[in-house]
Amino acid sequence: MKAKVTVMLKQGVLDPQGEAVRHALGALGFDGVEGVRQGKVIELDLADGTSEATVTEMCEKLLANTVIESYRIEID
Repeated sequence: MKAKVTVMLKQGVLDPQGEAVRHALGALGFDGVEGVRQGKVIELDLADGTSEATVTEMCEKLLANTVIESYRIEID
């Protein structure tokens, strides 16, 4: 069983890495990029029967800083 957790900064939280990417894209000639938000994807290989609630607990305790980040869980 696999789970994919996508972690992104919440709206309103400054994203200096995203801004650096946006600036670099402009410097490379890619016009029209008005904003970039950078996040991370964590793929977990889980034992069969692992619940989504367990993955949520992993996110709350370790994988995401829930003060400034939101997360989305996809289980295959």
